[in-house]
Amino acid sequence: MKDQKTNVMRLLEQKKIKYTAHEYPHGDEAVDGVTVAEICGQDPSQVFKTLVARGASKSIYVFDVPVTGELDLKKAAKAAGEKSIAMIHVSEINALTGYIRGGCSPIGMKKQYKTFIDISAQDKTTVMVSAGKIGYQVVLNPNDLASLVRAKFADLVSEND
Repeated sequence: MKDQKTNVMRLLEQKKIKYTAHEYPHGDEAVDGVTVAEICGQDPSQVFKTLVARGASKSIYVFDVPVTGELDLKKAAKAAGEKSIAMIHVSEINALTGYIRGGCSPIGMKKQYKTFIDISAQDKTTVMVSAGKIGYQVVLNPNDLASLVRAKFADLVSEND
């Protein structure tokens, strides 16, 4: 089963971006990111969750933040140049991204949305993000990730985390 590839992995290979795949046991429900980090033997500060939000202009944005932190909506709005930002409803995730909750990756979404990665990723040699399916993650260089999804690094996490 180790050789099962997701579209995210295929895309990384196509673009010749080095990555390491991780698979973890799961049910049908998403597992919280800190648990995923522990199962995969990763530092939770290097594991990033992908969040999808809508700006006041109705534009869709993607934010990648450490699983140990919370997205600060004011900082997200500032980064995106929006008056305000709100998380999309869970029921919209699949239609907008092609992914399901818990398996949402910044790589290979249906459309290329403006993407922002928390600045803490810049201090790391690698980060781990979803490989597009629950139970699958990829570890890669944060600059390779940013380059691939045309992301900007920004201060996105709430201070009280």
